Amino acid sequence: MNVANLIETTLESALRRIDDPAAPSGLTAAIRHAVFPGGARVRPRLCLATAVACGNDDPRLALAAAAAIELLHCASLVHDDLPCFDDATLRRGRPSVHCAFGERLAVLAGDALIVLAFEVLAVAEARNPTRLAPLLRQIGRSVGSPHGIAAGQAWECEKTIDIEAYHRAKTGALFVGSATAGALASGGCAGDWTRFGDLLGLAYQTADDLQDAVGEVQVIGKPIGRDAALSRPSAVASLGVAGAVRRVKSLVQDAVASIPDCPGRASLIELVFTEMRRFLPRHVELRAA
Repeated sequence: MNVANLIETTLESALRRIDDPAAPSGLTAAIRHAVFPGGARVRPRLCLATAVACGNDDPRLALAAAAAIELLHCASLVHDDLPCFDDATLRRGRPSVHCAFGERLAVLAGDALIVLAFEVLAVAEARNPTRLAPLLRQIGRSVGSPHGIAAGQAWECEKTIDIEAYHRAKTGALFVGSATAGALASGGCAGDWTRFGDLLGLAYQTADDLQDAVGEVQVIGKPIGRDAALSRPSAVASLGVAGAVRRVKSLVQDAVASIPDCPGRASLIELVFTEMRRFLPRHVELRAA
C-alpha cells in the first residue's frame, strides 16, 4: 500500500471510533466532513517520511503519530474558518464545516478532533511503548501554547503582531511536530529534527501567503485574499511576490541542509523538493524567476 493510501486508511480507522449510533449524528457528520476528502496531507506525509529516514522500526506507532497530526491539523482548519477568525466559506473545495453544519457543531467538531488525535496515539500498538510519552509531549507542544497552533491563532487577536512568531506558531509548530514525531516514533532524537521542521514550516507558510495573494480558488480550494481583507501580516505584504518566492526557495534549501545524517536522507531530500514544487503557484514561480 502506498503512503497516501496508508494515511487515508489509518484516518478512516481512527474515525470509526466515533461511528456510534448513540452519538449525535450531526457531530459525527461534521467531523467526517472536516477530515474527508483530505488535502495534500503534507504533515502526515512528513511525519512518515522522517520515520522512514530514521529507520521506521515501529511503523504502527509512526502511522498513529501521522494520523494524530492530521486530525489536529483538520481541527485547526475547522476553527480557523469560523466567523470569529477567517469567516471562510470554502475549505478543500467544499463548504467549510460551519457553513455546512452550523457554527456550534463546527466548534464541537474541532474540539472532538483534538481529543480523538490524542486517543489515537494513546491506543497505538507500539513495539516500544516507552516512546509514547515523548511523542505525546512533543505533539502536544505543537498544538498548544506558548508556541503551538493555539498561540499562532491567538497572535491574530493581538494589536501588534510579531510575524516571525506568528508564522512559527500557526504553521511551523505542527511541521516541527510532524518531523520530530516521525523521528521519535522510530527511536530518533527530536532535537536533531527541530530545525528541519521549523524551516520547512516557515517555507510552507510563505507559500500559503503567496497562494492567498495570487492563487486561484479552484486550485487551492479555499477563498483567496483573506490576509489583505483581514489586515493580517503576510510574507507577500512584507516582501512582495518575488521576494516571497525567493524566501520560500531559501528556506527550503536551508531545511534540506539541516537534515541530519540518516539512512533515508537522500529520499527525504527528494520528497522535500517535490513538495516545494507543489507549494508554489506555478505562474508565480515563473514570473519571479
